Amino acid sequence: MNDPYSPPKKKRSTGAVVAMVVGGLFVLLVIVGALSGPEEPQDAKAGNPSAPIAKTTAAAPSDSAPPTDPTTAPPVKSGSAELPSFVGMGLQAAQDRAQELGYHRLTSHDALGRGRNQISDRNWKVCTQSPRPGRHGSTTTIDFGTVKLEEACPAEDAGGDVAEAGSTMPDFTGQSVKVAREALDSSTSLTVRDASGDDRMVLVESNWQVCSQDPAAGAALDGRPVSLRAVKFDESC
Repeated sequence: MNDPYSPPKKKRSTGAVVAMVVGGLFVLLVIVGALSGPEEPQDAKAGNPSAPIAKTTAAAPSDSAPPTDPTTAPPVKSGSAELPSFVGMGLQAAQDRAQELGYHRLTSHDALGRGRNQISDRNWKVCTQSPRPGRHGSTTTIDFGTVKLEEACPAEDAGGDVAEAGSTMPDFTGQSVKVAREALDSSTSLTVRDASGDDRMVLVESNWQVCSQDPAAGAALDGRPVSLRAVKFDESC
């Protein structure tokens, strides 16, 4: 029998019940996780579980390669090749062929002895070569004696280094004004005039040949001025 004087009991709401259940589950999960402890690394499980896990450190990239020790570096060997005859070839073709064979030290000169420069190699042809054909080292210097394509090769190569005049006046007759100038000391006062009487300017001295000179050949060169009279090579003195 209900006591008419006792207050009526309150019923719990459905939301409160759900909150209590969820809270209990959360506490239970926390307790289970604490008891189980952290998971062992895979490497430790596969081997010794008690062994410490090794840490790997990536090597820092090197900005430059280590210096080469010259005492252990292999020596550079110079080879050799069979040097053919280039006589009759165009100068450009001869140079290209020589480089294909491994010869890269190439030079050339005017075989007529006029001291002209081979500016456009395709306009010159080979008359002589030094050294002669045969087997030579790849560091050998090859010197081509040349003339222009429309010119005939001389019986003997008149080119090469110009001999210095020294203390005696050489005979420059028939030689180019350029060769005469190079033979004289650089301090020599030199005057060149047109021997034809047309009073032309001697611009490209390798295209002019000496007709007369003062002082005469054999005279002592004691610092006095030198005078040359010249015409172009296709002209007569």
